[in-house]
Amino acid sequence: MYIPAHFAQRELAALHEAIERYSFATLISGAGEELTASHLPLLLDRARGASGTLVGHMAQANSQWREAAGQEVLAIFSGPHVYISPSWYESAQVVPTWNYVAVHAYGRLELIEDRAEVESLLQRMVELYESNQPQPWRLAEPAEFVERMLKQIVAFRIPIARLEGKWKLNQNRPAEQRERVIDVLSQREDENSQAIAQLMRGMVP
Repeated sequence: MYIPAHFAQRELAALHEAIERYSFATLISGAGEELTASHLPLLLDRARGASGTLVGHMAQANSQWREAAGQEVLAIFSGPHVYISPSWYESAQVVPTWNYVAVHAYGRLELIEDRAEVESLLQRMVELYESNQPQPWRLAEPAEFVERMLKQIVAFRIPIARLEGKWKLNQNRPAEQRERVIDVLSQREDENSQAIAQLMRGMVP
């Protein structure tokens, strides 16, 4: 990923937090001269390895797991993003841009074949994504249903070998221009504008 120095995010804790918050990832792998991508939720084990380990699963019918097993893959986590109009700067000779947060995680994909580990992964995912539901769904279906479901998925882990983070939040602009952008975004009601405004405030010295 192209990352100018002023946009680089190098703090491991911040990168991990972004992965956990924006966990619906794009998983990219190569097969010969072709690329394959799947869109999947990936969970992070922070303590497993120097940079952590990603875990997830995909449909057994998805051929990507066969092609990617043992190969280096790229998981992209996309955070909030918003268009920035040059009119907000109230300055001449500026151009439109886009503010955003993104994390790229690289590592070799390993298949998880231990049944207990696969079930534990599913349980963890259900508990995480159901936690904010009024009546959380539980993985407590009949054994036959669970067995059938397990046969339809392939679980995997990706020990993270390299992490890249880009927080493009107008760090290259003068403080007064950044404040004008924050002010405009703060007055908008959409989630992306509010999130970027908050992130920009957090980066003010």
